[in-house]
Amino acid sequence: MSVPLLDLKAQFRPIEAGIRAALDRVLSSQQFVLGEEVAALEREISAYLGGVEAVGVASGTDALLLALMALEIGEGDEVITTPYTFFATASAIHRAGARPVFVDIDPATFLLRPEKVARAITPRTRAILPVHLFGQMADMDPLLEAASRGIAVIEDAAQAIGATATAGGKTLRAGTLGSFGCFSFFPSKNLGGAGDGGLVTTRDRGLADRIRSLRRHGEEASYVHTRVGLNSRLDALQAAVLRVKLPHLERWNAARENNASRYRLLFQAAGLTGSEGPLALPETRPGARHTYHQYVIRALRRDDLMSHLRSAGIGCAVYYPIPLHLQRCFASLRHHPGDFPVSETAASSTLALPIYPELTEAMQAEVVDAIKGFYGR
Repeated sequence: MSVPLLDLKAQFRPIEAGIRAALDRVLSSQQFVLGEEVAALEREISAYLGGVEAVGVASGTDALLLALMALEIGEGDEVITTPYTFFATASAIHRAGARPVFVDIDPATFLLRPEKVARAITPRTRAILPVHLFGQMADMDPLLEAASRGIAVIEDAAQAIGATATAGGKTLRAGTLGSFGCFSFFPSKNLGGAGDGGLVTTRDRGLADRIRSLRRHGEEASYVHTRVGLNSRLDALQAAVLRVKLPHLERWNAARENNASRYRLLFQAAGLTGSEGPLALPETRPGARHTYHQYVIRALRRDDLMSHLRSAGIGCAVYYPIPLHLQRCFASLRHHPGDFPVSETAASSTLALPIYPELTEAMQAEVVDAIKGFYGR
């Protein structure tokens, strides 16, 4: 049985009529950039996230850059983040003119270690940029403590829409705790569009208005520019697609969680986990909801296992094989192998398996059987 890493066609089929009707509505209106379709999506996502300001932008990458620009973070400033994440996290810091300051991650959750963040703060630190990686929120309480000392917290929630965690004694959604939350609607995301798209959230109306200006070249009124911004407007076609999908998001996330629970049972039954097993399964922080944008295991002989699975028709992928501090474009930061050993170990040992909502029990059993066969269990 072939098992793809992701099957967007399986998601599309039951909502096809709604998607086509939404696209026809936009085509009939001939309003393709921003407009009421985008405004409606912003209102609906705001309600889903608990009432924050929500501003649609062109991509998750732009969401990060615009958040940094809105806080006027630039040359001479430092932003603390993780080296084990998608490239956009650090590239946005660099493009803003600031310096990415990397700190290592927790080996079980792959999330920023708050105590390491605290030790990395200097007089030049303007922001902390935690990544809610693979669908799970970083430990926000200690990071927000730093924010109380005048340091902004920008949440990279590109992979974590719908994820929750306890912070300040309350259960809150990803993207609603810091100065800004930054989301991506890339098609493979838990809430994905039909192309690129992103969103910036904030509880500060003044900051939201600044993002709205910056996404339109810094325009305050027609042809009146008070700052230099970007051309980063969300397309109405993308907003229309996302509006159809948003009501399904909780059900899809729950299906991902159920699939993760089933994997755990299947892997345990196969004798692949525990102190003697070759696999370590994803772990969820206490009080957190993991929405499993990716289901990432740690595996002995990872590369050989990946080749074995692909030859058996089972989709899998490595996120991320080169940690950011070792990327050639950041050579000026003067990092070396061994500087962030947990991130480097994750890069060399992790493997993402299929976890999408439409994955069947039989398909999961196929994945586990193939892994069991590889290890001769």
